[in-house]
Amino acid sequence: MAHFGVVLIAAIIILILLIVKFKVHPVLAIFTVGVLAGIAYGYGFVKTAQVFTGGFGSTLGSIGATIIFGSIIAVSIQDSGAVKSIVNFFIRLFKGKVLELATGFTAFVMSIPIFGDVTQVLMAPIAAIIAKRKKTSMSTMATWTTFAASLTHSLIPPTPGILAVTILLGADVGLMIFWSIVVSIIAYLGTYAVMRKWVAKEWIEPRADYSAGIEPAKSDDYKELLMIEPGLPSVGVSVLPILLPVIFIAGASFAALWLPDGNPIRVFLAAVGERNIAMFIGALIAIVMAFSMKDNVIKHYKINTGEDNKNISDIVLNKWTNRALTIALLPLLITAMGGGFSAIIRAYPDIALLGDLVAQYQFPTILVPWVIAAVMMIAVGSRTTAGMTAAAIVLPMSGALGFNPLQLALIIGSGTLVGTHVSDSGFWVGTQLYNLNVKQGLKYLTLIQAVAGVISLIAIFVFIKLGII
Repeated sequence: MAHFGVVLIAAIIILILLIVKFKVHPVLAIFTVGVLAGIAYGYGFVKTAQVFTGGFGSTLGSIGATIIFGSIIAVSIQDSGAVKSIVNFFIRLFKGKVLELATGFTAFVMSIPIFGDVTQVLMAPIAAIIAKRKKTSMSTMATWTTFAASLTHSLIPPTPGILAVTILLGADVGLMIFWSIVVSIIAYLGTYAVMRKWVAKEWIEPRADYSAGIEPAKSDDYKELLMIEPGLPSVGVSVLPILLPVIFIAGASFAALWLPDGNPIRVFLAAVGERNIAMFIGALIAIVMAFSMKDNVIKHYKINTGEDNKNISDIVLNKWTNRALTIALLPLLITAMGGGFSAIIRAYPDIALLGDLVAQYQFPTILVPWVIAAVMMIAVGSRTTAGMTAAAIVLPMSGALGFNPLQLALIIGSGTLVGTHVSDSGFWVGTQLYNLNVKQGLKYLTLIQAVAGVISLIAIFVFIKLGII
């Protein structure tokens, strides 16, 4: 096992240097390190290529369609103005108070099927407008908005990284969705309770290009804070493409647990709850919605793309897919490359002995996958790469650790919350779009998410001890 450990550590160090020091693109860096690791493990060139491409292909095949349909839903939300309707719902719910939670909960909901960085981009102008109207510091708005997107990005499928981790470990996707939502809500509210006052101490202005022409509200009436715009969809219609696939996927898992074979409800949910079918249904609903609000979609499409196109069929059935593929390409390739790298690790002949080695030491077993995921996240700055590498390392020792696949997936997802910093693309999206400098980003993005990683781990530990998951 010494040989395995030395090669793995060397591979991780090289991966860090390539991405952080030499600015090599993660897709190329992961492939290079995977091939070098395979050769160092003695697989030879041919077997290394076969193992890596096998892992790449199986990962891409398992998540590809799901992520593409999620990206179509993201584009539909942007062009329909649905994000404004969801924010308005939470503004009304909180009566104009704690509006950082209005954008935070909106980002939380949106980031379940949508890549976290994309959610941050969609929410940034709205967070700036609310900050200006409510005279709220961007330290507060940025923290609770970007944190929500990162939280669900780390923990809740069908986001690419944690979906791939869930599948790799053999956990039930529907149950993972349900329990990760529960853990994420606890982590969000717990972190908010602990850190709310701390993040509000510093005054940071919103970006001028987002808040130009916006005047502070003249009263405490929450109606002054609403995003008033003709043609916006209702909140129910807005969240339908987002939440219905999640409900179908989770519902199929619970139906399989509680209902007998042949039960009509179980049969129906098994069909619509298959993750690719469920996400396709969500995309279809978004498309149907677009035709029913043609003028609104055409208007937002022009605002978002600068293209004057009045052909709603071309926008929805062609342009949306083109934009969605652009959004999906990077996370798909990074996730698939991570799958190839993890396959190289899993193919090591004596890797099963790693569990016996870990069992010899009196180290809290729940910290093993969590620390590995956190260290990898700190190192490479990608939740996808960190999560999949951690999953590949701990999978052979899962018996010795004593955790089932669902528990392991939750622990690893929690670990990837720790360590977002300058090597993470989400860190730069959060700082640049929410008007933070690097030091402020470390205070309001890095630290906050690390606190959430600890709180979520405590919640998972309690659930495991109670025998709930």
